[in-house]
Amino acid sequence: MCNKTGEFLYQLISPFLLLLVCVTSVHAQKSTLPADTTIVSSDEVTVNGKRIAYQVTVGTQPVYGADGAPDAALFYTYYKRNDVDQVENRPIAFSFNGGPGAASLWMHLGYTSPKRLELSDEGYPIQPYGVVDNPHSIIDVADIVYVDPVNTGFSRLLNDGKREDFFGVYQDISYLADWIDNFLSRQERWRSPKYLIGESYSATRVAGLSGELQDKHGIYLNGVVIVSGTKMELPIASNEVLQLPNYTAVAWYHNKLPDDLQQKNLTDVLQEVETYAIDEYLPAVERGGFIDEDQKQAVAEKVARYTGLKKEFILDHNLTVPTKAFRKELLREEGYFLGLSDARYKGIDKMDGGDTFTGSTPPESAAWDNAFTPAINTYLRNDLNFKTDLQYLVSGPVFPWPWDRFTDGTGEKLRNAMMQNPKLEVLFQAGYYDMLVNYFRQMNGMWKLDPSGKMKDRLHFKVYESGHMMYVREEDLVTSTNDLREFIQQSIPGKGEAATY
Repeated sequence: MCNKTGEFLYQLISPFLLLLVCVTSVHAQKSTLPADTTIVSSDEVTVNGKRIAYQVTVGTQPVYGADGAPDAALFYTYYKRNDVDQVENRPIAFSFNGGPGAASLWMHLGYTSPKRLELSDEGYPIQPYGVVDNPHSIIDVADIVYVDPVNTGFSRLLNDGKREDFFGVYQDISYLADWIDNFLSRQERWRSPKYLIGESYSATRVAGLSGELQDKHGIYLNGVVIVSGTKMELPIASNEVLQLPNYTAVAWYHNKLPDDLQQKNLTDVLQEVETYAIDEYLPAVERGGFIDEDQKQAVAEKVARYTGLKKEFILDHNLTVPTKAFRKELLREEGYFLGLSDARYKGIDKMDGGDTFTGSTPPESAAWDNAFTPAINTYLRNDLNFKTDLQYLVSGPVFPWPWDRFTDGTGEKLRNAMMQNPKLEVLFQAGYYDMLVNYFRQMNGMWKLDPSGKMKDRLHFKVYESGHMMYVREEDLVTSTNDLREFIQQSIPGKGEAATY
């Protein structure tokens, strides 16, 4: 009886067991990334009143090891305008986010692509989290490739790929240069005007790439765009001094400045504070504890005026208030602290005292993660049909990361590339309310990029009334994309124009 029952049950459930095995097998295959694959679709978007048809390719392209086998696969999204007869006249831009370890979703669904995350006008998440057409995309003037470095997005190590070959300042630059070289060959884009766009840490990335591509691959760029970029290890002035105009901008936004300053236009106020910071505040701070007492009191009074903080608070911090202390102090009486990469955002903490924070995620990052993560997963998997069980790593495991601090030389790489290529131009874009990488520090870094002053006509700086990701604010998205569009168009040499000094 038991044997017959067992046989009957086996016959009954065996088809379901087979189905389960098949389903498991299918999912096992999909949980690994194919080294080389493409999925192509088409769409249209209206930019500046003109309907533009484009092709979008999502896929993976290998990074090859010394043995010729794929050591990694990089996931990318490539937007290409359809109605282009001569591709050699069509600019192509490679876009990266920062971190290191950040995927490309921020620039992809926030800034330049034909699709954009739906946000409020000031950059706050709206449910349900979806994408809409981006009428401010730069697809009208350039094709765009959004690249996820290894262990970000869907990009992964494969086979014999080793972490130490990919994670680090120059490891990152080296393999990405190889990958771009291969991409240009596959897509037949060698003759196109070429651009790099990098946000935050990717200032270091694209600065290094400008030299690597030029020196080792013969790829001369037309433009490099640095969005809210880190300093590329250039010798900037005292960081505490460079924070002052940033503090002023944030205090102005939150209505904490004296009435006479508060009533002025922000740019007029900042012009005054920037001059004071370099001409008077810097020499005073450099004297340290040997500053004359009367001068110390005068500086504290002026810094208090420009920051909205109490004079005693300035003196308690020896004239230079750390960012953490400022973020906790400015709105302490209201019970809020300030965001880091965008100080327009407010958060609440376990206690209002001190200069430490209970949570590890700043309020603006929580808001952005809340909206961008479900949107990129839905868009890539459902709209663009990239089916996989892999997790899309918004912030991926890339550490330990050899920083080569103070010796990485990426700023020098960019300077040398500009010196050797008279047609290479650089655009810096920054947000007034970014306290992670404040705008005045970035401006000072640009000054130090060209000590000779002979290339300053090829260095451009734009600032917006928002934070690190200035494009999440609707008004600044319009302005920043127009600035980017103008930069690309004016940096393409005229027909027959030689690259010469």
